[in-house]
Amino acid sequence: MLPGRERNGRATRLSRILGTRTAWTPLGDGEFFCPSCGGDRNYQRLSGRRRFTLLGVPVLPRGETGPVVECASCCRHFGPDALDHPTTTRFSAMLRDAVHTVALAVLAAGGTSSRTALETAASAVRAAGLGDCTEDQLAALVEALAQDTGRVLGGPCGAGLAIELHEALDPLAPHLAPVGRESILLQGARIALADGPYTPAEREALATVGAALTIDTDDVTRLLAAARTPS
Repeated sequence: MLPGRERNGRATRLSRILGTRTAWTPLGDGEFFCPSCGGDRNYQRLSGRRRFTLLGVPVLPRGETGPVVECASCCRHFGPDALDHPTTTRFSAMLRDAVHTVALAVLAAGGTSSRTALETAASAVRAAGLGDCTEDQLAALVEALAQDTGRVLGGPCGAGLAIELHEALDPLAPHLAPVGRESILLQGARIALADGPYTPAEREALATVGAALTIDTDDVTRLLAAARTPS
């Protein structure tokens, strides 16, 4: 027998005698986006205790392992940070809410007197998933925001507006590719441009959108200029 095969044979025999085994204890379950399956799946959160085994029988504790997230479909294990990624359903809701908030912010900055701006905003919101959104609904929401002194924009882009935008966009931005983040900003730019050139208030609102989406200031300027160029 060749030396390499002999060593491999001894290692195989030894592994049949001595080894380790992990006993998993469920800690909770739910739904997550499985990186392996590429879609929403059920999961179990597990904590493990490892033991040395002798002839397959656990004999000595070897410490704890985990916790891990186990996909109910592919049975693969992932770190707990896998739960930080939103499910497809949750991601769609976050994107829909983000576009809706950006539309309201731009309309609040530019006013709702322009029917063209309202139509552009409503179209963007419907495309994002709120299929029953109307121009009148958006106008009523902007008016309600203007009367709510606890949330309103004190000036072109007050703290209230910035808070609203950051609450909607901050959780979403890490899960969007650069083109996705730019797309949301450009949708806001098109709403602002629907009734004419940007006003200072609209520019400030869109700058806040860009900051919340972690888009560099120079890129925000470039994108706002590009939105003004007819395609």
